[in-house]
Amino acid sequence: MKPMIRILVIEDERNILNFITSVLESQDYQVIPASNAVEGLSQAASSSPDLILLDLGLPDLDGTEVIQKIRTWSAIPILVISARTQEQDKVLALDLGADDYITKPFGNSELLARIRTALRHTMQHQTGSDPLLHPYHHGGLTIDFEKRLVTRDETDIHLTQNEYKIVALLAQNSGRVLTYDKLIEYVWGPYSENDNTSLRVHMANIRRKLEPNPAEPIYLFTEIGVGYRMAEEDA
Repeated sequence: MKPMIRILVIEDERNILNFITSVLESQDYQVIPASNAVEGLSQAASSSPDLILLDLGLPDLDGTEVIQKIRTWSAIPILVISARTQEQDKVLALDLGADDYITKPFGNSELLARIRTALRHTMQHQTGSDPLLHPYHHGGLTIDFEKRLVTRDETDIHLTQNEYKIVALLAQNSGRVLTYDKLIEYVWGPYSENDNTSLRVHMANIRRKLEPNPAEPIYLFTEIGVGYRMAEEDA
């Protein structure tokens, strides 16, 4: 019998905690509840959860500090669930080490999809599975990392070196948002003077090449003020 996946939910609002618990238990996840940061940190250390759902607005400690503390000793995937809609809050949480960010209110399907994505990436690391070894597939788009080939509906798409680096990194992290700074550092280096404008120009060119209709993207999505996300690869 496959062991249950354990999810630590750090959320101080009882009604939201009950809602999340109900959704997760309906999918056979085991829920470990925590109503404040101190309890959450204790459970994170003692209960060995497979994933953490973290609210930022906790009564005793800001959620961003919880992320920082956990990241000093663990790579447990952290999915932030917060009512904070400011772009800088999302960027800060992701840059501190959160794996993803969902803004309240959210639906069951979105929550479960983000959880599956985070768990899939964790499983790849634990099993030593290298995402570079198998191509990315979504709809008609295929990215073969070993051959550095990008095709849509079996037609080759020609990308520049930097365009390919952007697409490959997003595909290897499909379903997860990557911040502007993370992409810029990866493509142009940590001391690059490139700004978001250069990245946006590259993304516009990539969309013209990849998307059937760039105005209505199905592969590459913008998280306004935060970064970009590649569609989750097909199961």
